[in-house]
Amino acid sequence: MQAPLTIDNIGQNWITALFACEYAGLFRGILPFLARHDFPLPLGGTSNHFRTEVLRKCRAWDPYNVTEDADLGLRLHRLGYRCGVITSETLEDAPVRGRAWMAQRSRWIKGWLQTLLVALREPRKLHRELGTLGTTAFLVNGAGVILSALLHPLLFVALLTTIATIIHPDYQPSALHQLLSGVDIANILASYLVFLRLGLSRMRPEEKRQMRVDALYVPLYWLMLSVAAWRALAELYHAPFLWRKTAHVPSAI
Repeated sequence: MQAPLTIDNIGQNWITALFACEYAGLFRGILPFLARHDFPLPLGGTSNHFRTEVLRKCRAWDPYNVTEDADLGLRLHRLGYRCGVITSETLEDAPVRGRAWMAQRSRWIKGWLQTLLVALREPRKLHRELGTLGTTAFLVNGAGVILSALLHPLLFVALLTTIATIIHPDYQPSALHQLLSGVDIANILASYLVFLRLGLSRMRPEEKRQMRVDALYVPLYWLMLSVAAWRALAELYHAPFLWRKTAHVPSAI
């Protein structure tokens, strides 16, 4: 059983605010959805509850995976067990500095990459154990999220290229170019709105009030996600088992 994690220092700065929004969407939205539909559940490391004999049967946590909790959730599902969620929350302080946030997030993404690589060594077996819908949910929730983080800067490149082209004095846009430009802008805005909508719709009124204008930092937060993803990809090659510890400073508010 997975308990929801709630960020306790949401009002400290924009990083903790958007972290709290992200966690609300994950632990109060995505994970309950996956559990209701019997999809693989990527566990969050804090506040998990297991039957000891089941842990022994699946050989517990992988000591070489740096997000051993998410990997364990997938292995439990492949062995025929199911993970559920409870509503009793556990409080946690988010990193308050960009460097600490980056170290933690790059480790998480690196661990997800490890989980994906191990699972996809035998794709037919994975599909047989998870089924079509389960495999799709696993890939969308893992590979899809990582790929979107890696490619996100390309949306900005496309947007800046479009702006530079538009302001050029000789610019004569075709209908197709105008359409593609609109699609670029719509994709960027839609991705931010979905992120905010998913989190804010699960947050309590007092949590929303603490966010103030922090939603305006979403573009920067997503660019940080992209940097973390590229860093994780590099570390997967030259430091796959490096575990960057995250300093959790007790909230001052």
